[in-house]
Amino acid sequence: MFHRSVSALRVGRLLACLSLLVCYHGIAQDNVAPAPRSLRVNHILGLPGLKDNTNGALTIEAHTLRFQPHDGNAAEIQVSSIREVALGVQDKEIGGTPMAVGQAAAPFGGGRVVALFSHKKYGIVTVKYRDSDGGFHGAIFQLNKGEAQVLKTGLEAGGAPVTEVGNQPKRQNKEDSHESK
Repeated sequence: MFHRSVSALRVGRLLACLSLLVCYHGIAQDNVAPAPRSLRVNHILGLPGLKDNTNGALTIEAHTLRFQPHDGNAAEIQVSSIREVALGVQDKEIGGTPMAVGQAAAPFGGGRVVALFSHKKYGIVTVKYRDSDGGFHGAIFQLNKGEAQVLKTGLEAGGAPVTEVGNQPKRQNKEDSHESK
């Protein structure tokens, strides 16, 4: 009987030590900054020193927006120098010539059904920023659908002003305001 209580006491102590170790590990990981998430993007145009339509990885780390092409040198933009970030959506037809032939060859208006599945939506992000000399620049990136929101969240956390193109209020023309008087 005494042997059972000693082994139960040892098991209890072991479980207490393990639970403290697990709690300490969870607290220690909460204090560590999260690793920057890398987004696969297509740089449409605008970054100095890079070719247009270059594929690469876009990350936000240490208040810097960094585009690293698959081949070549990276381009960086300080988040504090960003003046505006605009988000939009682009609908792009995929499939090329074979899909177009399939749409034309489908009987009884079936080409319309094929056309429903031959489109892909992309997120478009336009970044307007000032360089170290005060020059005004812009860069356009194409992201997979949904990833623009991840970039938006990261840039907003760094203090960059973000607007969504589809949600902007309409501006009233000067001519319209004179007619209403």
